[in-house]
Amino acid sequence: MKYNFNEIEAKWQKYWRENKTFKAENNSDKPKYYVLDMFPYPSGAGLHVGHPLGYIASDIYSRFKRHQGFNVLHPMGYDSFGLPAEQYAIQTGQHPAITTEANITRYREQLDKIGFSFDWSREVRTSNPDYYKWTQWIFIQLFNSWYNVDADRAEDIARLISAFEVAGNAQVNAVCDDDVAVFTAAEWNEYTWEEKQSILLKYRLTYLAETEVNWCPALGTVLANDEIVNGVSERGGHPVVRKKMMQWSMRITAYAQRLLDGLDRLDWPQPLKESQTNWIGRSKGASVKFKIDGHDEFIEVFTTRPDTIFGVTFMTLAPELELVKAITTAEQKEAVESYVEATAKRSERDRMADVKTISGAFTGAYAIHPFTEEKIPIWIGDYVLASYGTGAVMAVPCGDQRDHDFANHFNIPIKNIFEGVDITEEAFADKDNTKIANSEFITGLGFKEATQLVIERLEAMGQGEGKINYRLRDAVFSRQRYWGEPFPVYYKNGIPQMIEAEHLPIRLPEVEKYLPTETGEPPLGNANVWAWDTDKNEVVSNDLIDNETVFPLELNTMPGWAGSSWYFNRYMDATNENEFASQEALNYWKDVDLYIGGSEHATGHLLYSRFWQKFLFDRELLPVDEYAKKLINQGMILGTSAFVYRVEGENKFVSKGLKNNYKVQAIHADVSFVNASDELDVEAFKNWRPEFKDAEFVYEEDKYLVGREVEKMSKSKYNVVNPDDICEEYGADTLRLYEMFLGPLEQAKPWNTAGITGVAGFLKKLWRLYFDDNGLVVTDNEPSKESLKTLHKTIKKATEDVANFSFNTSVSGFMIAVNELTAHKCHERAILEPLAILISPYAPHIAEELWASLGHAESISTAKWPEFDEKHLVESSKEYPVSFNGKMRFKKELPLDLTKEEIEKVIMADERTQKQLNGRTPKKVIVVPGKIINIVG
Repeated sequence: MKYNFNEIEAKWQKYWRENKTFKAENNSDKPKYYVLDMFPYPSGAGLHVGHPLGYIASDIYSRFKRHQGFNVLHPMGYDSFGLPAEQYAIQTGQHPAITTEANITRYREQLDKIGFSFDWSREVRTSNPDYYKWTQWIFIQLFNSWYNVDADRAEDIARLISAFEVAGNAQVNAVCDDDVAVFTAAEWNEYTWEEKQSILLKYRLTYLAETEVNWCPALGTVLANDEIVNGVSERGGHPVVRKKMMQWSMRITAYAQRLLDGLDRLDWPQPLKESQTNWIGRSKGASVKFKIDGHDEFIEVFTTRPDTIFGVTFMTLAPELELVKAITTAEQKEAVESYVEATAKRSERDRMADVKTISGAFTGAYAIHPFTEEKIPIWIGDYVLASYGTGAVMAVPCGDQRDHDFANHFNIPIKNIFEGVDITEEAFADKDNTKIANSEFITGLGFKEATQLVIERLEAMGQGEGKINYRLRDAVFSRQRYWGEPFPVYYKNGIPQMIEAEHLPIRLPEVEKYLPTETGEPPLGNANVWAWDTDKNEVVSNDLIDNETVFPLELNTMPGWAGSSWYFNRYMDATNENEFASQEALNYWKDVDLYIGGSEHATGHLLYSRFWQKFLFDRELLPVDEYAKKLINQGMILGTSAFVYRVEGENKFVSKGLKNNYKVQAIHADVSFVNASDELDVEAFKNWRPEFKDAEFVYEEDKYLVGREVEKMSKSKYNVVNPDDICEEYGADTLRLYEMFLGPLEQAKPWNTAGITGVAGFLKKLWRLYFDDNGLVVTDNEPSKESLKTLHKTIKKATEDVANFSFNTSVSGFMIAVNELTAHKCHERAILEPLAILISPYAPHIAEELWASLGHAESISTAKWPEFDEKHLVESSKEYPVSFNGKMRFKKELPLDLTKEEIEKVIMADERTQKQLNGRTPKKVIVVPGKIINIVG
């Protein structure tokens, strides 16, 4: 009977689908286990073989936990809002929903072919109104909350209003805007509705503020720093400029310390935790206020080295600060404006990364040193960012290398405040071995003593205070695009108001085009029906806005991370129409036991989602404040790219071995045109693109050989391998095993299709333990000791390997086991039934078929994981080498429980011993039980 993997896999995929085999229950007597994958964005390109790596690992673990008796939740969905679908809509006019639906259909087909044990009854799509209804609802909860520093948690805004009504805000300790004025209860109660709303907006956890953003005119949207590469948009390579826009933001900074502290409780990769720690960037120091000569304004800086304050010889401001315009003198106006304009064209990431370029402009203004009252020149420089700290630094060139370089470049004096240190060539920054000099009242002190004394003096003067600062900034939460969650917000007299929860979702309106309006408004500005009627509680025509009850709706949409910040909680109760998830479901599943996904999300999704989790926990909507106990970052499967070599200036291509004879340019060729021997199908390549049709090819030995290089697997590099093709040719079980066999889960590894044949051969060999050409050959005979030993050795290894996520070594173990059992001619049910269970998490289709063939009516996924019995690995006998005068002459197997005297008696009686002795009496017989036998004659 032949192993027909295509028929077997289609059969069992249909069975799982029809029988809802992997549906999890929200109530069960079994212990729960929740395995989560980072859900994909459904792109038009579909999956390549690199994408399923993490999914296969999580699926193996999910199936393993089911075998161990757990009620396993293993869901899947789609992060289906996003810029790519919108860009396609702009180019083609097709609604993003249509594109997204088609892409999801394609993804689902591919995922099903690989045989994942997902509970599809819980599928979520962030772009579905029944899902984003609850994203909008969470936004409203954030808007209606403030952060109480004394309680160290978010609370209902109603409690803050009550405090204002009773005692004003003088005693309120909250995370809020810096410019909140102190008011009494009497003043609060006299304020107009508009004034009260404006004040509350400074306290809310989501708020409107003018923010410096990365604006991409070509894409018509704000981009996050990680969406910009080398100063242009990652998607499309369009120019990006810095500009100020009114944006929704979230006070993630309120949670900075809790986000840091929570990392200690998480079993996450240390590099990922370090990324979040560095991104949050906690530092201890002082806030210092420098007065500005001739101006009422002051410059506030945060410094971790207040002990170096007497070494300040200039100030540097971020060019985009509003203050720059106010203090720049007429003489410096042109130079400053020119520099500000140039800086606006550079991304924050580029400015931070560029440590070699020294540039700046003098404002003409001076700050006043708080202690010496010296005038300090105020410069602007693009190495200072408005989004980091206060957007200003006190420059101490003797103690900071970048300040040192800046001072040297612009001939600014460098004052040495370090005892016995030469700062002529470079700055000195070793604070632990610092004695302060030339610094008035702190001269002769060390770092700690000097720091404390400076802070005390600043506080006494009212010009500073000790402070803990965080690098983390509040998160911008607006995008000027169409394909995202609409805000549940309308504007009454310019004040944002929330639409009541019972009227959600606020659905995306139809628009004629997906570009910004001619006046620069976001794409929703193109909608004709996009106003809110507070009387009817529905979206109505914009023409009715002049009516007393009709108000304009928000034109921005939420960013991509909105829907992904809570999806793991929705999976727990995905079809609930009345709540984002029931308390019963949330209390049962609580959190994710295992999360597998990419490390590239360390400071994006994985930080924002922790913030939302903590907020919802504060508001008593979730039972835990961290949502994923353990996280694993899977490595990347790399592609083996193919290169052809075009002679520069000619439409001529030379084979790899000839390229050194010409000046050539390496060009990616689609790997589908190349065979296992690296030969290019020249005709296919010529027909690939019009510009190659008439190209000349120079061969070596009648072949055109391509160059090879391992790179990231990507459509743009034409090195993508489609998993559908692998499943068709070798089977999904082979694909699953091979991806695990390539190497440790966390490491990057190159894909090489040539290596897959060995895995395919292994499955055929496994099949032949159960079937021959005439059918099933499994017997009920007693298994041999050797076969039992192989089985239990494999049970032990497979159990330990899965628990340690060492999936590659498990596959090796299975191969060894099948080879040994084949050598034993093993066909016994007692061995082959548990073997099928062991292999089923990795190769579920063949395992199901083998299990059913053995007479089982239920899916193998319900079978109990085999128990390891150590007795089968305990040796009952030993093959002793028998030596004469130190030379081994023969071997003899003896029971291990024989005594020394019994061993000697048996050996002496052996005819081979008598032959060696030839009638002589040995001088000595040395026996070490379990080890050696040596006869000295």
